[in-house]
Amino acid sequence: MCRSIKTLRPPYTEDAGPQEMQAAALQYVRKIAGMRAPSRANQEAFDEAVRQVTAATDQLLASITVGPSVQRSSDAATRRSPRAATRERSSAVRRTAG
Repeated sequence: MCRSIKTLRPPYTEDAGPQEMQAAALQYVRKIAGMRAPSRANQEAFDEAVRQVTAATDQLLASITVGPSVQRSSDAATRRSPRAATRERSSAVRRTAG
């Protein structure tokens, strides 16, 4: 159930609207309650929980700050393997020791 909850903050999405927040809240409440749809006896409590989680999500997204994303190169030529990094460190140690 919760696998369909999407990240609602930048850079994953630029502007999460009320529908996206409510959909995420509904999935969360469904997961916590262990049911896809509540019985009539539990409908009011279920709906109130969705409203509260939606409001908390809205407040959270309005309050957090997100820094610029780190651009990672996917180019294999610019990446170093762990073994190459170890060789570089070993070479540097030998140069300074001798």
